[in-house]
Amino acid sequence: MPALILDGTALAQSTEKELSFRVEQLKLKTNQRSPILATILVGSDPSSSTYVNMKGNACKRIGMESLKVILPEQTTTDELVLEIQKLNQNADVHGILLQHPVPAQIDERACFDAIAIEKDVDGVTSLGFGRMSLGEPAYGSATPAGIMRLLKHYNIELTGKHAVVVGRSPILGKPMAMMLLNANATVTICHSRTVELPSLVKQADIIVGAVGIPEFIRADWIKPGAVIIDAGYHPGKVGDIDLAAAKEKACAYTPVPGGVGPMTINTLIYQTVAAAEKKYSI
Repeated sequence: MPALILDGTALAQSTEKELSFRVEQLKLKTNQRSPILATILVGSDPSSSTYVNMKGNACKRIGMESLKVILPEQTTTDELVLEIQKLNQNADVHGILLQHPVPAQIDERACFDAIAIEKDVDGVTSLGFGRMSLGEPAYGSATPAGIMRLLKHYNIELTGKHAVVVGRSPILGKPMAMMLLNANATVTICHSRTVELPSLVKQADIIVGAVGIPEFIRADWIKPGAVIIDAGYHPGKVGDIDLAAAKEKACAYTPVPGGVGPMTINTLIYQTVAAAEKKYSI
């Protein structure tokens, strides 16, 4: 039986229809107030600029607004924090996104943590991570939260399953592991320096590739019938898993591209709309 394709593009598109309706209803009930996502871009990195534009286009498609803040490459931590504080105090802004990565001279963690918790729609603050890990209300990091939405949509059973997350970044691997744990999976967190990594991956009912290295996870590491979630994207349209070979063994998998990627931006927009609804008690 062919493996089930966990189609993030299709789910994102169907969710946009729902979000368009919710934005329209919000405007009707608030005298035409639109949800607004503020995006901050420091410097002129082409990839980051592209991502910011994609997020702005996603806002436009559902009828909400985006506010772009572009700062010079030499911006300091204090200057960036000041810009974030201005957005925190702007009552018309419902979500704040600081585009990662920032230039090397900036303390990215300090800037992430300057974002007000109620506007942390990208799930990057330490407080938001802590609340999410404890099962308290918080906006989850957009990529792992998008993965969880994808798994739920396709009715992938998590309770009692052994999930192996390969990657430990603070906005992907670590929150992914906590979300799976909160969904009653048994979770092993690995990384590129894990001893006997192939043997651990072979135990996985659900494998999440989040290590940031092209095709690092080999097909012969994956047991037949596993669910494969590839959160990587690299030149050549490949992810963190050798998906061309591995998908033949899987019961379900996310394609690259078209799996996890579309769900990241969609979840960011989804959480911004939710933040606006919460602000206006809708």
